[in-house]
Amino acid sequence: MIRYHNRSSNRVENEKVYGSQYVDLAYKNPIGLFLTKMFFVRPWLSKLMGAYEDSRRSVSKIKPFIEQYQIPMDQYEPQEFHSFNDFFIRKFRTGKRIFNSSPKAFCAGAEARYLAFENISANSRVKVKGIDLSISELFGNTKEEHALAQEFDGGTVIIARLCPVDYHRYHFPCDGEVLNQFQVSGLLHSVNPVALSVEPEIFLINERHVCIFKNETFGKVAMIEVGALGVGKIIQSYAKANYVGTKFVKGDEKGYFLFGGSTVIWVLKKGALTLDQDLTTNSSNNKEILETWIPLGDTLGEFRSDISRT
Repeated sequence: MIRYHNRSSNRVENEKVYGSQYVDLAYKNPIGLFLTKMFFVRPWLSKLMGAYEDSRRSVSKIKPFIEQYQIPMDQYEPQEFHSFNDFFIRKFRTGKRIFNSSPKAFCAGAEARYLAFENISANSRVKVKGIDLSISELFGNTKEEHALAQEFDGGTVIIARLCPVDYHRYHFPCDGEVLNQFQVSGLLHSVNPVALSVEPEIFLINERHVCIFKNETFGKVAMIEVGALGVGKIIQSYAKANYVGTKFVKGDEKGYFLFGGSTVIWVLKKGALTLDQDLTTNSSNNKEILETWIPLGDTLGEFRSDISRT
């Protein structure tokens, strides 16, 4: 059972896990785990799964999915879905989610379950709440990527886990200007907590898209989209963000994941952000670590005046 704290209801709730039996088989069963490591995490399989979700045959999955997971369709733009992926990347109706407009607010760029950790070293791998984290390895393995990681030494890492039942578009959490963007090749493990408990280095070995941007308030920020099992594609829908020097505003859509749960990670420089209290408390509770479900546009934290904005 996966428990999380719902910020909106201020209650601890149980997550309805899509495909939980398959996750358990893939990561809790010794034979399943062997097959997962040998075959299932290879990108070609997720692309094959994605091709089915793009087909008209997958339309039959939509109604049962909505009913089983009680998806509030009145919050989304009305449209005719031609595949399960059409449904999966549905958009919110205008006005259903509002980003905090204060330039001091760093907002939730994904509607997801969040963990956040401070003072993460860029020089070593550390285990935080059962997850292996290394800023250096998150950015990749080249000399240039390791040098970039050093700028975030001792920084804050915010992890947003998107379940299959969630809204799967992700947005910029603040205004900014693109400085760099690149892809890190890798595997496609599930990002479910069950999988992370068995393979804690998943965020360091899965395929990733890295965007480095600069914000006048928070300084340099890294935004990393992590691929996962079943995610056929990570689409960078904000095409202009592929170009160095492109400017964007808070709340602009950056991209979306096709079918499958996945993850967005933000890395900020040391001292750049004071995290919201519920996020800090839930991520560091000695009795039970809880992810915090936070709606798109809500704050994750606020500006710290002692940041070095270079």
